[in-house]
Amino acid sequence: MNAPDDFSASRRTFLQAGAAATGGLMLSFYLPGAHAAAAATAFKPNAFIILSPDGRVAMVMPYVEMGQGTYTSIPILLADEMEVDLDKVSWQHAPADPAYRHGLFGFQLTGGSASIRGAWKPMREAGAAARMMLVQAAADQWKVAPDTCKAAHGEVVHTPSGRRLSYGKLAGAAAKVPVPKQVVLKQPGQYTLIGKPARRKDVADKVNGKAMFGIDAQVPGMKIAAVKACPVFGGKLASVDEAPAMKVKGVIKVVRLENAVAVIAEHNGAAKKGLAALDPKWDEGPNAKFNNAAWQQVLEDAAKKPGLMHIKEGDYAKDASGGKTMEAVYFAPFLAHATMEPMNCTCQVKPGSVEFWSGTQTPERVQLLVGQALGVDPKTVKVNNYLLGGGFGRRLDVDVQVQAALIAKQVSYPVKVIWSREEDMQHDMYRPFYRDELGVVLDPAGKPVAFKHRLVGSSIEARYAPAWMANGMDTDAIDAAESPYDFATRHIEYGAVETAVPTGWWRGVGPTHNCFVIESFMDEVALATGKDPLAFRQAILTKNPRALAVLNLAAQKAGWGQKLPAGEGMGLAVSVAWGSYACSVVHCAVSPEGQISLKKVVTAVDCGQVVHPEGVVHQTESGHTYGLTACIYGKVTLENGRIMESNFHDYPVLRMNEVPPMEVHIVPSTESPGGMGEIGTSVIKPALANAVFAATGKRFRRTPFEAEQLKRT
Repeated sequence: MNAPDDFSASRRTFLQAGAAATGGLMLSFYLPGAHAAAAATAFKPNAFIILSPDGRVAMVMPYVEMGQGTYTSIPILLADEMEVDLDKVSWQHAPADPAYRHGLFGFQLTGGSASIRGAWKPMREAGAAARMMLVQAAADQWKVAPDTCKAAHGEVVHTPSGRRLSYGKLAGAAAKVPVPKQVVLKQPGQYTLIGKPARRKDVADKVNGKAMFGIDAQVPGMKIAAVKACPVFGGKLASVDEAPAMKVKGVIKVVRLENAVAVIAEHNGAAKKGLAALDPKWDEGPNAKFNNAAWQQVLEDAAKKPGLMHIKEGDYAKDASGGKTMEAVYFAPFLAHATMEPMNCTCQVKPGSVEFWSGTQTPERVQLLVGQALGVDPKTVKVNNYLLGGGFGRRLDVDVQVQAALIAKQVSYPVKVIWSREEDMQHDMYRPFYRDELGVVLDPAGKPVAFKHRLVGSSIEARYAPAWMANGMDTDAIDAAESPYDFATRHIEYGAVETAVPTGWWRGVGPTHNCFVIESFMDEVALATGKDPLAFRQAILTKNPRALAVLNLAAQKAGWGQKLPAGEGMGLAVSVAWGSYACSVVHCAVSPEGQISLKKVVTAVDCGQVVHPEGVVHQTESGHTYGLTACIYGKVTLENGRIMESNFHDYPVLRMNEVPPMEVHIVPSTESPGGMGEIGTSVIKPALANAVFAATGKRFRRTPFEAEQLKRT
């Protein structure tokens, strides 16, 4: 997912102050991207910071927590500038409301590795303003100059006399202090929390069971629904005999939808048994014979047609006519999300209102699309958001909420809709299936001087947010498609072609797919020209010092160039995306039977100023595990218009005993923060592909790397 990098916000619309209902200080501020029209008519803050008389700070979070650590890193930004201890800061989920729109996307959304990037400046400014107002309030009370006072650990201290007042005691007075016209932010050497170790604020409740995910929602009078949709994409429900389900004890009602049937029961077991008893008949529609081979042919045909030119620097055809060329075609197939928490949603539809209890990455989109589906004003749709048991982009779509609303509309009580793992796997919003054609022109010394990349595939943005597209170009599909290397000539071309298979965001999408094909191809070029993959990259990264630095650091820490036993290999890859830089080195072994054993992964990252070091490490490791899973196991098979994989037995995820030791080395930096949620996924896949080649001599131009193809006879 791509987004603009404009994080500016005017002071007038950014901060306001007032007395909180508790008698404390309330700071309300706009995160970047708040609509000017809303600000002009009525002040609707995107986030609230409330300092209560007991000295505690409460935050209403405009982002969601789905395992990435946002509910630790965002409070760190505030607490550091405000000079309060992190354990004094608490949070609560923001409701769905245009007032909570924030920076990169123009509406309420958590994704695109954008949370820290978007919150970096405004959250610190809010904390700094609060600190300055509290200091001013203390100085006024003591009748001293503010510059003789300092704030620390939730107190203001008068340095000459040693007098001190807690923030809680100052809150009421601070609420009457004018908001400073200009805040003074700390410099990197002054940080007390930013960049320092900190325990995650959400872990304790996840360990003791207090943490509430969407699937944990309990609403008085709630019933449970199990759902089965037409297995063929685009198909509809033709008929169903309700009688077998109604004979199951606990079943209350069978609900028909246009493309699905649901069974509502007193509990989940009865709902599932009732659904299993049904034998719905389907109108499979025009996609009943569609399969992977047919879609690949669609891509092949589309690749023969001109696409939209994203970058055209120099004349590739002219360069190719006078030099040696290399070309390759890669494919990035459909992939499922396989979140640990299956898709679920609780909904109640009443006259004049709709209410949800759900974990979603985009609560405002729930309001919009549910409003459209039910024909009601989106403002009447209330969303109670919960923790997410994995997002990976899947919970950016709201198909389950729309479905739940259509079911709940037919009854008078709240309904919790829980998709089975099979329903989840076979009705996902899949990572798009791309075809990539790459080429380079080499000078007499074997150095690439010209680069082309032509890709075709479905456009997520055209469905999800057409406003993000520039002149018909899917900005996410071509994100990182140009590579970070020093090519004098670059041609990057994209062609959108649609498929019956619904596609959506998948942890990294554009850069994840583009990094795999480009970095695998760079290894092909290096080896074809007799160059070491590390030295080859070093020679063409001279204009990108941050990328070169992570390349050199990862290679050095991994011991690149060491002699390895037969059947083992090392591979490396570089990724530049979301404002961050990463290089991974993978050491693997491949058995004669074709089984891949992961020995070690060493990664260097430069994500600018680090906010939460452990978070950077955890996100890198998580992204690696997700990407390695896709490489080794990620296979979505389309036959007769339907997905054949159904659960973790035929769509496995990497298990604990398969996860290799991982080292993550962070490059110190004072640059603005980059995103870390997805770069670990993008960089690891080509690194493994290149390691497998080094171990076996077999080049994979698509995933997964299947044992049958790696067997040595």
